[in-house]
Parts: sequence; C-alpha cells; structure tokens
Amino acid sequence: MPGIRSQVIGCGSYLPERVVTNAELAARIDTTDEWITSRSGIRQRHVAAEGEITSDLAIQACDRALAHAGVDAGDVDLIVVGTTTPDDTFPATAVRVQAELGITSGTAFDVQAVCSGFVFALTTADNFIKAGQARTALVIGAETYSRILDWEDRGTCVLFGDGAGAVVLRAGESDDVAVGEPGWGTAQGILSTHLHSDGRYRDILYVDGGVSRTMTTGHLRMSGKEVFRHAVVNLASIVEEAASANGMEPTDIDWIVPHQANQRILEGTAKKLGIGTDRVVITLDRHANASAASIPLALDEAVRDGRIERGQLVLMEAMGGGLTWGAALVRW
Repeated sequence: MPGIRSQVIGCGSYLPERVVTNAELAARIDTTDEWITSRSGIRQRHVAAEGEITSDLAIQACDRALAHAGVDAGDVDLIVVGTTTPDDTFPATAVRVQAELGITSGTAFDVQAVCSGFVFALTTADNFIKAGQARTALVIGAETYSRILDWEDRGTCVLFGDGAGAVVLRAGESDDVAVGEPGWGTAQGILSTHLHSDGRYRDILYVDGGVSRTMTTGHLRMSGKEVFRHAVVNLASIVEEAASANGMEPTDIDWIVPHQANQRILEGTAKKLGIGTDRVVITLDRHANASAASIPLALDEAVRDGRIERGQLVLMEAMGGGLTWGAALVRW
C-alpha cells in the first residue's frame, strides 16, 4: 500500500527593507566593491532594522507561504524553525511564530545546524509527517546574522545578510513503487533527505561566545580556506548521495537550490557534478549568505519567477558550521 509522503504545497520569503551595498561597506571598513565581488560574488545584502528580530522576519515569510499554499494557519500542526540567531536563549523562536500566527495547538520548536538549518528542519518535519505525527507543517529558515558579525572583520562581515523563507508541507500519498523501478519518484513530494555532521571541524566556523561559555553572544569566526575546501567536497558528495538513493544521476536533477555561501563554491560544486550553473538557482549577489534562510529565499524566488515548475526534480543542499551538511530531493 502507498505510504505517506510530505508534499511541498507553498513557499514564501521576506527580506528586510534596508539594503547595504558593497560601496556602503567600503566607506566604513577597509575593503572595496571589487574585492568583495571577486572573492564572493556578493554585491549587496539586506539588514534587519533596529528592533526587527528573527521571528518578525519568519512571520512575514510564513504569511506569504500560507497564502501561496492556500492554507489557513489554523490547519498547521507543526512548526520547525531553523536558525542560528534566535530571538531569545529560550523559549524557541518557533513558539512566538506560532502565537503570532494565532495557532494554539500542535508543536513548535527550533533546530540549530547553522547554514544547514533549513535542510535539517525540513528533514525533521518530513519525518514527523511520515510518522503520522503531523499533517500540515511550516518549515522556516530565518536569520538576523547582522547581530553576530564583527563589523571590523572584513573577511566575514561582508559575506552575510538577514532574511527568512518558509515552505508549507502537507501529508499526501507516496507512489507504491520501489526505488529505481519505472515510475519511482513520479508523485509530488520529498523523495529523500540526507544529513551529516562532523564535530572535528567545529573550529573552522563558529561564534566565539555563548551562555554556557562566556554569557555573551560573541561574533562569527571563520577559516575561509578550510570552509571552502570542505564545502566543495561535501556538497558534491551529498548531491551524489541523494541522486543515488533515488536511482538517479545528478544530471537528472532539474534544479539545484544550494545554500548561498560563495560564488566559487557554487561554481565548483556544479563543475564537480557535471551540471551547468544555468540549472543552479543563485541569489547570492543580492541576498549574500543568509545562513539557514538562504535556501528558502532562493527557492521562493525561483518558484515565483516560473523557473521551478510542478513535476520537476529540485535538490536543496547546504553545509554549515559544526560541520553539518545535508540535502533534500523533492519532486516539486
């Protein structure tokens, strides 16, 4: 008998109004537009206003995702927020989102996997739905990275931005066909998810603070060359893993929606997979690295401008501090 599959029925995103260009940063720190663009591909980023917090961005994205899906907030029985920059130490940012949306039942919580946070959150919600513990879920990636940046460190502060994106998942029937057999993966929904972590590399990307360690938040610290080296290898590997698990080749995938970390990483990963960059959704130049928000921001843009169409295979992949990395393959 067919089982349960999570269908992606809507998406939405939100970017703060304030746009900070490379030229504006060059007037404040020792850098140039050419230096930033040539090394990252970034030309601008959005920055949250004073008093605008992570849940504010998430709520806006959720409103748009629910409208796109044609779903009432009262039907949502699970909210999972991927974020590295929560409103508070506790409670979870997800519970404020839940309250502001007027939802008074179900479950809401955060997951923390840094830039992989959205994929980890999507995987978590997918497993809840497949287990029959939820029927309609909001999965959110939301960040206010501007609050954890050292604005005197030109090697990191120019790379990140703020934003939020969300998708609505709904329980639906899966196809009753074995992996790799004709007809496998023809039904809409999440085909598979794949997660990895390796704590040996914690020190190449981290924030130098925390309640338990210093009682202060601290700032983001990164060994850029080491992160780049691991990113190209791990991201190409996770795409191959997802394709193989579904009896496919990476070239069978219609669209790759990657974490928007660095133009060179995006190009290097695509080259390693033998996929043209014309099949990679790139918003890095305008959104910068929005951590857990970067995938749903890019996904929403590509859905709304018509690039991603129903029935296409979409692969979302990311790597973040921890190190963490993961992928989700979806029949849109």
